[in-house]
Amino acid sequence: MSALPQISEAEFEVMKVVWKFAPINTNEITERLLKTTTWSAKTIQTLIKRLVTKGALTYKKEGRVFVYTPLVEENDYINQQSTSFLNRFYDGDISAMLSAYLENNQLSETELHHLRSILSKSSD
Repeated sequence: MSALPQISEAEFEVMKVVWKFAPINTNEITERLLKTTTWSAKTIQTLIKRLVTKGALTYKKEGRVFVYTPLVEENDYINQQSTSFLNRFYDGDISAMLSAYLENNQLSETELHHLRSILSKSSD
């Protein structure tokens, strides 16, 4: 997998909308983000432009409207970020990360049950 662009937290919010609704135009992105953030329309448009410049989004002009699609797959980006987090904070050791969460009671009973289920399936 080639290196994916660095995406800020704010840009990630834009990407989540695009991933979910692509192809999507500027107005639709803006409308959705105005409902969930305190950003202005101009801020959202700036974030979209940055993502195009970084190579995370592409667009085509349809009449007077720009329609965006992602160039970065959501799963690829999340996997890269997960691996980066794991390497940065836990030297790539997922058991160390889980131990830290368990020791600090950060996992609910439901989450623990779900993890046990995943682990038992993977050992079959």
